Amino acid sequence: MRLFGYDLDKTCDACPEQYEVFLNGQRVAYFRLRHGSFRVDVPDVGGETIYRATPEGDGVFAPHERDHYLAQALAAVRQHYGHTHEL
Repeated sequence: MRLFGYDLDKTCDACPEQYEVFLNGQRVAYFRLRHGSFRVDVPDVGGETIYRATPEGDGVFAPHERDHYLAQALAAVRQHYGHTHEL
């Protein structure tokens, strides 16, 4: 999936719902939702956590919240790296 100029590769659908995130072919982040905790690590799993949230979904986003949390996560990635591409 491509969102706001980033490529999100959904590597697991549920328990956890997780994504590897790329910009111009380079991995820039890892997103993971498990046990009601959503986090963003850069540049990959185990790296610095730059965003946390507690969505309704436990191991998968509720349909009405996925777009919101993915957009917030990508905004955190953009800010962390100082990416200047248009959203």
